[in-house]
Parts: sequence; structure tokens; C-alpha cells
Amino acid sequence: MSETVIDIRLADYRDPSHAQAVVTLLDAYARDPAGGGTPLEPKVLAELPEALAARPQAFSVLAYDGERPVGLVNCIEGFSTFACKPLVNVHDVVVLESHRGRRVAQHMLARVEQEARARGACKLTLEVLSGNRSALRAYEREGFASYQLDPAFGSAMFLQKKL
Repeated sequence: MSETVIDIRLADYRDPSHAQAVVTLLDAYARDPAGGGTPLEPKVLAELPEALAARPQAFSVLAYDGERPVGLVNCIEGFSTFACKPLVNVHDVVVLESHRGRRVAQHMLARVEQEARARGACKLTLEVLSGNRSALRAYEREGFASYQLDPAFGSAMFLQKKL
């Protein structure tokens, strides 16, 4: 049995096939228990590619197995005031269940890192649920780690306030 080659591409939100892949994969993630278990709203599905295309700080990486999209990473560029340089937040990481355990995320994150370096970013950031052990192991393999500035203040935590 030959190993399937996964093709990694930077998404073009204005390309209808890429736009469809972004919303289809993100919806699959939203429906998964790790993504909350609830499908995306129709308005989000309809408007997301155009909204992302309107933001030069946004980019996405797609993974294809042949012509089938099987993975997605959505990223948003931010800014590190301490480094006075851009940073890239890895916002969503999606790998279809059929392709998990095949290092698809590893290949997509390598492309994210390449794009982040091209943008002059000083670091990549991401959040992961503490119970998502397989994702956490995958991120740690790629060099992601929790951080602290002064041990007396503990490790950084990610918090949110919905508006």
C-alpha cells in the first residue's frame, strides 16, 4: 500500500473551491465534540470567505488528499507589543476524522510557520482545550508550549468574554 501524498496550499478565499473547502471543513470541526458539537450558522457559512478575504491579516492553509479537502488551519495576524513585531494566532486547526493520526496538522503547521516568517512574525500562538490530549501532543511535537514570564506569576491562561 503506497502512502497518500497530502497537498498543502495557502487558501485563496476568492477561489470558489477554496472558499467552499474553508466553510465545509470549519463546519465539520464545529460539529465535532472538540469544536463544540454545533453546526455553524448559515449566515457564517455564506459570509465567512468574503469576510476573511477582506482582512489582510487573515490567512488559511488547506490540506488536500487528491482533490478532497481534509484539513484546515485558520490564522489571524496580531501584534506583539513586547517584540514590536507581528505574531500569528493559529485560530482553528481542523483535520477530518478520516485523516487524523497521519500528521496532516504537522504539514499544515509547517506551512503556517513559513507564512508567519514571511510576514516577519516573532511567534505563533494557539489555544487548545486541556482535554484534547491528541491535539496537545501534536502541538507540543511542533514546538508549542505553555509559557510564563516570571514563575511567581504562573503560566499564561487563555480567557474569553463573549460580546
